[in-house]
Amino acid sequence: DTPGHVDFTAEVERSLRVLDGAVVVFESVAGVQPQSETVWRQADRYGVPRICFINKMDRAGANFPRALDMIRHRLKANPVAVQIPLGSESEFKGVIDLIDETALVYETERVHTSSCIPIPDEYKEEYSKYRETMIEKVAETDDGLLEKYLNGQTPSKEELRSALRKATISNTIVPVVCGSAAKSWGVDPLADAITEYLPSPLDIPSVQGVEPKTEQPVTRETTESAPFSALAFKVMTDPYAGRLVYFRVYSGTAKSGESVYNATKGNTERMGRMLRMMANRREDVEQVYPGEIAATVGLKKTFTGDTLSDAQAPVVLETIRFPEPVISVAVEPRSRSDQDKLTDSMLKLAEEDPTFQIRFDSETGQTIVSGMGELHIEVLVERL
Repeated sequence: DTPGHVDFTAEVERSLRVLDGAVVVFESVAGVQPQSETVWRQADRYGVPRICFINKMDRAGANFPRALDMIRHRLKANPVAVQIPLGSESEFKGVIDLIDETALVYETERVHTSSCIPIPDEYKEEYSKYRETMIEKVAETDDGLLEKYLNGQTPSKEELRSALRKATISNTIVPVVCGSAAKSWGVDPLADAITEYLPSPLDIPSVQGVEPKTEQPVTRETTESAPFSALAFKVMTDPYAGRLVYFRVYSGTAKSGESVYNATKGNTERMGRMLRMMANRREDVEQVYPGEIAATVGLKKTFTGDTLSDAQAPVVLETIRFPEPVISVAVEPRSRSDQDKLTDSMLKLAEEDPTFQIRFDSETGQTIVSGMGELHIEVLVERL
């Protein structure tokens, strides 16, 4: 989960570089905000298939059709509602599923139980209009379905889902769902939509890289038998484990304790413990497979954007490009004795965040830190 604020663009950039699919969260009242546009363009650049979730449908001023319209016009996307809200603002009760043709009604907040009921009469007209649009847009992406549609036949649920999945993965359609995350309403159908429409690592083309010495293009298949290749996309200093390097595996497998070759830097390092990270908990894993994301302890010389590979078959994958910092501030410790600690902490933060830079100004004798905006600098100083 990355912050939406434009100051933390590095988080978004490095996540999109290693993800196969993404969920973009919009607010039902404000719709597409300026930073949503920035994030959307980053996702376009990496060709990441997306699902949109229109959140806060229970807020005063919530407007589902307007949010859908803004996604279409501002982001130049092709959004297709696969769900519509059952009521809105204080009347918001649940969601109507356009493919299953049922309504999910939630009774109490923060409970994942919803009762499935037939579509209430007062919503039938709106439901029919949205369903017709959905079928039409999905049929346009699939010749077999289009023929059926033009002959007046209704495609089955399975046909719709499979065509929608193909269209989402090829980035021709963006499915849209809705709900209220604070109440956990609409979150289960969102999880189903992620499984149904976003790609598995096998659905996307095999990763391309270059051979470091000859600079010849190389393709690595997403299989366990292919030589190991992974991209380190994040470095984090953990109070318990020490320096953690997050990496995404593109081909082959890696075991903890094995040596890996850093093809970007040209050196060999040993993987220590390997961890699968899940929000605030983690579990030890012995081996990681293609498509997986893990973190490891022990890689001292590996930084964000480096490629890890098999020493016998080295490959360098496309790195991650970060924007240049735009704002600079001088920092100094309150007391002389803190100088070393401050320098240490700043170096750790600079390792974690590629858009945070430090330099020493010899004319003024000050340490200057640079970042992506005031909020970014404020958060970094707070962490220091």
